[in-house]
Amino acid sequence: MFSALLLLALAASARPSLLSDILTAFETAVDCASCHSVLLPPLQTAAHLGNDVFVSTLTTVCQTLKLAVDDVCAGEFHRSGPILAHSLRAFSVDGTTATKFCDAVFGLCQPPRVIPFTVPFPKAAPAIPKQFTSTGKAPFQVVHFSDVHIDRKYTVGADANCTKSICCRNFGDETGPATEPAGPFGNAHCDSPADLSQSMLRAIAGGELGFKAKFAVFTGDTVAGDTWLVDENEASRGLVDWNVDMLDGLTMTVYPSLGNDSVPVNSFPRNTTVTTLDPQWVFIIEKAGWKPWIGAAGADQVAHFSGSYAQVVPGTNLRILSINTQYWYKQNFWIYDSDTSIADPNGLLAFMVEQLQAAEDLGQRTWIIGHIPPGKADIVHDQSNSYDQIVQRYKNTIAAQFFGHSHKDEFEVAYSDYSNRTASNADSIVFIGPALTPTSGNPAFKLYDVDSDTYEILDAKTFITNISDPSFQTTPTWELYYSARESYGPLVGHLQAAEPLNAAFWHQLTEVFQANETAFQLYNTRISRGGAVSACTGYCKTMAICELRAARSEDNCDVSTPGIQLKKRATRGESRASDAPHEGRFGCNAGVSRLMTMFLAKRSA
Repeated sequence: MFSALLLLALAASARPSLLSDILTAFETAVDCASCHSVLLPPLQTAAHLGNDVFVSTLTTVCQTLKLAVDDVCAGEFHRSGPILAHSLRAFSVDGTTATKFCDAVFGLCQPPRVIPFTVPFPKAAPAIPKQFTSTGKAPFQVVHFSDVHIDRKYTVGADANCTKSICCRNFGDETGPATEPAGPFGNAHCDSPADLSQSMLRAIAGGELGFKAKFAVFTGDTVAGDTWLVDENEASRGLVDWNVDMLDGLTMTVYPSLGNDSVPVNSFPRNTTVTTLDPQWVFIIEKAGWKPWIGAAGADQVAHFSGSYAQVVPGTNLRILSINTQYWYKQNFWIYDSDTSIADPNGLLAFMVEQLQAAEDLGQRTWIIGHIPPGKADIVHDQSNSYDQIVQRYKNTIAAQFFGHSHKDEFEVAYSDYSNRTASNADSIVFIGPALTPTSGNPAFKLYDVDSDTYEILDAKTFITNISDPSFQTTPTWELYYSARESYGPLVGHLQAAEPLNAAFWHQLTEVFQANETAFQLYNTRISRGGAVSACTGYCKTMAICELRAARSEDNCDVSTPGIQLKKRATRGESRASDAPHEGRFGCNAGVSRLMTMFLAKRSA
């Protein structure tokens, strides 16, 4: 008792000085070296004084620098602060983990070199790979939707112009008449109302759009972006309700994957981490909710393999492999709680190998689905490198990959040789699905025409509802936005009738983008489905094309930079939207801006 009281007394007496030290550190830490030497030491001191002191101190920093309104500062650090403190207590200030922390949280370091790890495989690749040949049978259709972010507290008539990271709610501190009243079906400043998600499900199931899909894939992110408020009860209800909505609204099987939905947001500690914030409740919810689609065996895998599973689509030779990518996510702050590199958190890479080997042995094709694309800047380079080793080993088995997270209509190409990226060594394609939430552009989903023999993609069609249409708030109209085959095929040329849109095709399209400014700008418009178009020329275009040619994150040309603009649903790397770097919205220190950007942008890209 005496030691505890003494510690509390010391913490109380140290707090004013510590607060001053941290504020000074934020002002003077401008690069990687100073992050290690100036910024991390006082933060570690605060962490060692206990979670309460750390949370209180960082909340005060946030409020003093006006990085967000006071309740958002308090709510964010109340939730994520203890995880940051946990990791700060665990790593050495001058080690590789500290460098990763300075990169992920503050943007003051570049990611360190990949720590060498060779993924073990049970068998070498066959000398003569199995051939998957199309016989010309009619293709079937598959729907892909992602990042629904349904706000169950969305309030029609509430202000869409607010001080929070999402609006269209009756926040207690938001008074006065609404300057931009929220309509029934959504607003660009707000996450999806339930009515919008129901509209999408009806469009998918109804047949009015001219297709009847065999099944659907959902690549994660269900809960709204009220990260400073969400608790386990709200998140649980959001996950359960969305599973029920899909089950009731669609007559087809849905193959889901898990997004960032935990409490606190992105909180997925490894199995070896001792904590009271165990995310097993998420896996138990999804075990029950997904069981009608993936069966008892698949549901058991969800509970025992940290949200991952594999399932063969009935009546096909196609295996769906769903992976929980959150253990490789930079903003999962639990992954920084050791100086020792953990090559395969929770054994998910080994699970991938097991399932892909089984598919290869049985002569099956496989689709990999997940939330965070493997080439994005916010996937840890080490695990992305290992993931790519698996893709290269089983490239003949993997027909395609499907992800979400970025909220953009994008793709990534994987190569057998990243030092010489050409169509001839492009060997796997990642399709990134656009979001339903209007915060990133017009709500959208994709439809794939799939070869019935090879399970490769013959066409990728994007459907949208235009939030600027006068009828949107009465009855959203879903319509075909574009067909990749019809629009991009003639640009690439020489596309035969039965030829798939494979990795080589998409690489060739990036070459078209390089040479044809009109074609690239068409793609740039389509990223947001025409709903939130940002200018992209020069350096921005170069970086965008580099990202398309990088299904391995160490090769995506991303450079960590402090001072990313702090705004609603800010995304890492959005400085590429123009050729000039952004300034922090509140004129605050770049390091703090990055810190709060990472918190307020629940799903950064």
